[in-house]
Amino acid sequence: GSTEIGQLIPQLAAKSNLKRVTLELGGKSPNIVLADADMDHAIEQSHFGLFFNQGQCCCAGSRIFVEEKIYDEFVEKSAARANSRSVGDPFADVEQGPQVDDVQMNKILSLIDSGKRDGAKLVAGGARQGDKGYYVQPTVFSDVGDNMQIAKEEIFGPVMQIMKFKNLDELIHRAHDTIYGLAASVFTTDLEKALYLSNSLRAGTVWVNCYDVFDASAPFGGYGMSGNGRELGEYGLQAYTEVKTVTYKIPQKNS
Repeated sequence: GSTEIGQLIPQLAAKSNLKRVTLELGGKSPNIVLADADMDHAIEQSHFGLFFNQGQCCCAGSRIFVEEKIYDEFVEKSAARANSRSVGDPFADVEQGPQVDDVQMNKILSLIDSGKRDGAKLVAGGARQGDKGYYVQPTVFSDVGDNMQIAKEEIFGPVMQIMKFKNLDELIHRAHDTIYGLAASVFTTDLEKALYLSNSLRAGTVWVNCYDVFDASAPFGGYGMSGNGRELGEYGLQAYTEVKTVTYKIPQKNS
């Protein structure tokens, strides 16, 4: 659920019977594309990682950091891919259906407007799709600043923000400039850089050259305001177990 609701749940649990809770909350996940990455693969995976489920995904890769030397090409191709995304009746053969309700749609449109006001460059979409239903055009912003509202706040909608970076040290600092830590991804063909970044990023899940890959054996959960505890895997069992200590007094030594 949302971080706002997640902050209330432990309070309610404490007021009842101190039940233990695990929380999987919001995110503003960094998706990192290095210059040596397979460009077409990175674009398609980044598109999927953001626009999946109309962008209504807690671990959406919504802050896309692209290395400077490939930035312009990545933006151009990402905008073209967003413009080609089909939107409409989810029971028809389309890629994107409506947002969950009018409240969410209007929040998304308001955040799009804030991106325009703050000076981000709109390169695709940016408005409601049609006048019926809760449809939002697949939207892409480039030249996004780290302190813009669209770079800070979880939009939970089909709005992609693409940022430029020059070196890895700068990148890691900027990737951590968030209250969240649910997921992250790295696209590169350099194994050493992949290991360095995946070890450095403070996120519960880091995908390398893929996005939204899950398995019942792989723990899932977040750092910071993205929640606590883990689902799935052996770690997912910890929330349902208690540690017991039993101490026996032995009257006579048997050995």
